[in-house]
Amino acid sequence: MKRLCVTLWVILLPLFMTAQNDLLSSIDKTDSTTIAEAAFKGLKIVNFESTKMVNRNEFYFIVFHRFGSIKTGLDGFFGLDFANTRLHFIYGFTDGFNLSVSRNSFNKTYDVSGKYRFVQQSEDFPVTIAGYSQVAFNTLLDEPVLQREVELGDRTSFTQQLLISRKVSERVSLQLMPTYFYEGYVDYAPQDNSQFALGFGGRVKLSKRFSLNMDYGWHLNRADGSPFVNPLSIGVDIETGGHVFQLHFTNAQPTFESGFLGNAIGDWGDGNIYFGFNLSRVFNF
Repeated sequence: MKRLCVTLWVILLPLFMTAQNDLLSSIDKTDSTTIAEAAFKGLKIVNFESTKMVNRNEFYFIVFHRFGSIKTGLDGFFGLDFANTRLHFIYGFTDGFNLSVSRNSFNKTYDVSGKYRFVQQSEDFPVTIAGYSQVAFNTLLDEPVLQREVELGDRTSFTQQLLISRKVSERVSLQLMPTYFYEGYVDYAPQDNSQFALGFGGRVKLSKRFSLNMDYGWHLNRADGSPFVNPLSIGVDIETGGHVFQLHFTNAQPTFESGFLGNAIGDWGDGNIYFGFNLSRVFNF
């Protein structure tokens, strides 16, 4: 428990860092000679966080929805009967610091997260760099599963990511996501609680309102024999009057970081994948 507390403090420390207040709002601009805006239009690429931020005094409500596996066919109405939903609330304290809370039906998980921007891509700097920290609590875990009393450390998982994006051109954006995450309880006993992953993501703008998005998480220390797989997600962004609607297919049903990185079970080759969407709405205060 002492080790958990020390690690948790290290993970959460960046949440209290002072973020930049004078960055421009992230919207597409025709003139990108001075600063590259809007590498991604959505706050998520698909599953992974993008470097896009919520602006100061903006409040976002996002619904992340993943149906069950389409492999269930008509019997499970192609996944409709086994859906997973996450309700997510984000507030922009500054243009460079966001705080959010959410509830995910996967393991009845609650989480608190923060995103903070360190530097924006410009003529003088080639990439945008942001940090992302998340703490999640599994409220479904009970004593019969552990065969002992459940402690707070068993329920807790946390994630620390560095988000590095580059808007290569007006149509193409790329992102790299080195990730550390810790699960207090792992479903596969040989797996280390401390886990490492490297995420890759990208966006190709197809038209003024449509883009093709993809992200992939390469788990770097997955235990031999693990039933879990690396998450791969492909989808489209649709801009519709003030918000971005994301439709996609993925082999990971959980939508919070340690969930989809450590517990993806789908198989693209076998058709065991999940259809889903991310729907966001922004309010200004």
